[in-house]
Amino acid sequence: MQAAVLPFAAGWRWIQEGLALFKRQPMAMFFWSLVTGLLITASYLIPLFGQMALIASVPLLTFITLNACRHIAHGRIMQPGMWLQPLRDAGVRKRLLRLGFTYLGVCLLGGLLSTLPFMDTLMQAVGTEGQVDEAAFVEAIRGPFLTFAVIYLLISALFWHAPALVGWHGIRLSQALFFSMVACWRNKWPFLLYGVSWAAIFVLVQTLGDLLIAMGLGQGLSQILLTPVNIAIAAVLYCSFYPTYMSVFGYGADTEAIDDPNSEKQ
Repeated sequence: MQAAVLPFAAGWRWIQEGLALFKRQPMAMFFWSLVTGLLITASYLIPLFGQMALIASVPLLTFITLNACRHIAHGRIMQPGMWLQPLRDAGVRKRLLRLGFTYLGVCLLGGLLSTLPFMDTLMQAVGTEGQVDEAAFVEAIRGPFLTFAVIYLLISALFWHAPALVGWHGIRLSQALFFSMVACWRNKWPFLLYGVSWAAIFVLVQTLGDLLIAMGLGQGLSQILLTPVNIAIAAVLYCSFYPTYMSVFGYGADTEAIDDPNSEKQ
């Protein structure tokens, strides 16, 4: 599959197109954003294993999101039964589950590689008797976090387009990861703008929350007021996944198979 090479400004255009998709059916994507938020919250009810299950389900959730955005882009009203329709095909489920466990394994490996070089510093912060020096621990985990952030950029490039490639096109996992990495590298500057723009948006929302607190609103009330805003912004983020794929792969791929809801490749 040939990945298109897009200009730098495409990174911002993806966000604009995601917003346009959200505006077409805001309640549908608001609902999906709320569901994913609840799933994230529920994952913390089961320490460690809950987070691992959530990470493994990321390709499934991404594929559901992409299919919903495709329906919206083609003027189809999202009905309750349409959300899980993409996963009814056993072959699609199997490929996505394999991709999810691979994603989990790679993330765990990335976490291990980013932690091992700083293990001595972390152990010193914990102490021999298990007493944690909070200031020292915060300082100690900075290195692993920064290292993992760099590693995760590579992981994201590997898996960014993979759910669509294995779900819509039935491409082998290894090929999907390779195509995704190449596509992200060829469009590294648009993705840089895309990532920086989203970071700025989230910082702006956080700043708005701090401003509300400074104006005299309590932290709890501020969070309540901003919760719908955060859910809506997350929904726009999810909607923007679809144009990142379609602009890079969709228009140069078998678009009939992608666009036909009854296609066997779904």
